[in-house]
Amino acid sequence: MKKNILFIVILLSLLSSCSKNNSINDINADLLNQIKNKNKLVVAMEGTWAPWTYHDENDKLVGFDTEVATLVAQKIGVDVQFIEGEWDSLFTGLDSGRYDIVVNGVEETEDRKEKYDFSVPYAYIKTALIVRADNNNIKTFDDLNGKITANSINSTYMNLAEKYGAEVKGVDSLDETIDMVLSKRADATLNAEVSFLDYMNVHPEANLKIVSLTDEASNVSIPIRKGVQNSCFKNEIDKAIIELRNEGKLTELSNKYFGKDITN
Repeated sequence: MKKNILFIVILLSLLSSCSKNNSINDINADLLNQIKNKNKLVVAMEGTWAPWTYHDENDKLVGFDTEVATLVAQKIGVDVQFIEGEWDSLFTGLDSGRYDIVVNGVEETEDRKEKYDFSVPYAYIKTALIVRADNNNIKTFDDLNGKITANSINSTYMNLAEKYGAEVKGVDSLDETIDMVLSKRADATLNAEVSFLDYMNVHPEANLKIVSLTDEASNVSIPIRKGVQNSCFKNEIDKAIIELRNEGKLTELSNKYFGKDITN
């Protein structure tokens, strides 16, 4: 209840500040004006990380993040264009202005907050430490010291694995990550708990298990280039997320793709 009241207060503040700060000469309003003028929100995502963003049996781009981004664009009043790429390239494109936002289960970290502004959270996840089911040598994150993990380069999971002393081998997709562990080319992997559970629902025979979870859930938010903090663009993103939360849309999508609500 307290969180809901807080989000409502933030929403009212955003509505007020954006209406007062919408001059055509205001540099903070520039990005929003550009997006509205071209009638298009360009969203970057991997497209290979189920159930966040992936291709279904008809090769259609679907997923929790895909639908969240589509609804955010609708709230802003523009069309959405998805561009898929490897994890690293998503942020390179965001930095250069090729993409307006990245919607790809991005967790807030202190390092990322130094470089990007973040929207209000739209989901919360814990990181799972995953190993082969017959691996009894790794039971905690501390046991990663001197081991090999498979993870996307520069991802939260790579950074956490390295923090515990692991050597990280870079991969491009969750399937490749799992294959590395199953084939013993990697001792373990770190990934979102909900993503791994979704994988196991599809592949119940997979010889894998979770041995540990992070204590605290991370905020999943939308990174935005620095320089538009408190601008109408960031305000519009925040307002859209808060409205989708209050309307129950985030919970609905979470239950659809994860089988539980990870948005509260």
